[in-house]
Amino acid sequence: MHLLMLRRVTNPMSEQARVFITGGASGLGRALALRFAREGYRVAIGDINDDRLAEAADAIRAAGGEPLTCLCDITSDDAVARSAVEIEKAWGGIDVLVNNAGVASAGTLLDTSMEDWRWMTEINLLGAVRVLHAFLPMMQAAGSGHVINVASAAGIVQSPGMASYNVAKGGMIALSETLRSEVAGFGINVTVVCPSFFTTNLMESYRGPDEGARDLAGRLMDRSRLTADDIADAIYRGMKGDEFFVFGHGEARMAYHFKRLFPGLFRWSTRRAGEKLFGRFVPLKPGEVEK
Repeated sequence: MHLLMLRRVTNPMSEQARVFITGGASGLGRALALRFAREGYRVAIGDINDDRLAEAADAIRAAGGEPLTCLCDITSDDAVARSAVEIEKAWGGIDVLVNNAGVASAGTLLDTSMEDWRWMTEINLLGAVRVLHAFLPMMQAAGSGHVINVASAAGIVQSPGMASYNVAKGGMIALSETLRSEVAGFGINVTVVCPSFFTTNLMESYRGPDEGARDLAGRLMDRSRLTADDIADAIYRGMKGDEFFVFGHGEARMAYHFKRLFPGLFRWSTRRAGEKLFGRFVPLKPGEVEK
């Protein structure tokens, strides 16, 4: 557990719009922070790496934003709650909340230890719930706001060998769908982000029983034509357009529609992928139809 430390960097009382981004000191979070800064936002970022927070604050200021940094562990109820209190005291509330902090993992359901299941869901799913508990009342009181939850294409496709990550990101999508219906009456919009692989530092947090999976994910990230800046731009445009789903990648959007329109074929393809991946291919008998 980490103690919460906040440093007010510039005058907090300007009339600029306000955003809070978890995991905002690196990767996609930092790219989002700079994107909002270029639009003139006051940008609060939460992270567990103090050195990166300081560097990100300098970058936000250089990009034209007004930074506030929070050394905060999103697995701590108290730390997140204190962060919300301090930001509300400094700025009077927030206009945009971005649940971005997350970790990476791979492994089948049985290969993934219970410890790693708890680690994954505590950060990638319950971390977002914890942040919403702390910050959403500000938006409800103001009668406006926008919540952006960063999920993944893994929450849609559920590829074999990524059990806990798939479940946590699928839960983030379900959380966003539920939240959208619950807060619409308060004037609050919700966006859920489901990108595929792109260049980021997510693999620094990787856990899993198979190093081959880590190497594969790293190669897919390196091959991607999109960067964290590209995804941040897509998220910002999606927010301004009040879009619910933001994909960033064309293949992620295609996977979403493929699963929705052709569920039987989708299940067949993922089953075959699992059989090929784990060497347990069992061909259908003549005339047999997969259920």
